[in-house]
Amino acid sequence: MKVKIYTDGAARGNPEGPGGYGTILQYVDPKGELHEREFSQGYKKTTNNRMELMAAIVGLEALIRPCEVELYSDSKYLVDAFNQHWIDSWLKKGWTRGKKEPVKNVDLWKRLLAAKEPHSVTFNWVKGHDGHPENERCDHLATSAADGEDLLEDVICD
Repeated sequence: MKVKIYTDGAARGNPEGPGGYGTILQYVDPKGELHEREFSQGYKKTTNNRMELMAAIVGLEALIRPCEVELYSDSKYLVDAFNQHWIDSWLKKGWTRGKKEPVKNVDLWKRLLAAKEPHSVTFNWVKGHDGHPENERCDHLATSAADGEDLLEDVICD
């Protein structure tokens, strides 16, 4: 099955900390019908990079069988970690980078690696706030996540 995942984190809207993270899953079922599911989650007191990671994890963990996934994010850090093999380097160096500087959010990077393991995942960067349709989807998620406190929709893609 082919699945597109659009993700974003937001640093606005939540009075008790940065906004939240959001994910849209888009897939075509065996009957050829297009489906779309949205998760948005208010997430308090965290960083934007951490929210981007959470958005990607939530999307990948929702898939209950192996899929061919195109993941879209406006986080260059998240996309470059895989496309430029930073994550491979971090693993080889014991989760350090540069001159023994520790990689932040190791728990989430490990969780993301586990979530992507059964799938074929392509990481795509979309430039933020440029009006491109794929980025519009990401921006919608950021706004929705920042304005929300709770999980709006719990989704299992089957």
